[in-house]
Amino acid sequence: MEIRRNGAQPSGKGPADRFTVTVRIDPLFQAHDPARVSGGSVTFEPGARSAWHTHPLGQTLIVTAGAKATTAMTHIAILEALNGKVVDWMEKVGDDQYPAF
Repeated sequence: MEIRRNGAQPSGKGPADRFTVTVRIDPLFQAHDPARVSGGSVTFEPGARSAWHTHPLGQTLIVTAGAKATTAMTHIAILEALNGKVVDWMEKVGDDQYPAF
């Protein structure tokens, strides 16, 4: 068992090559062998979005805040790694693919 205080792990900014607008990533827990599951809290500012991507073993998202296009949206992402990989990134979502509200 590992117990960490809130805020013990620093927040990170979503990299510009994977996210549009401001995205904050707060790690919650990491997988330690032989476990393969990790989790984080991700906050998208209004209009922010991630690039297209897939997860080899899927993911579970728990939305904890945000309901309108003018407010931030936060979710907890729970991911399982396949051969050490949790995500395959692709191209950014274009403005024509993301409707403005």
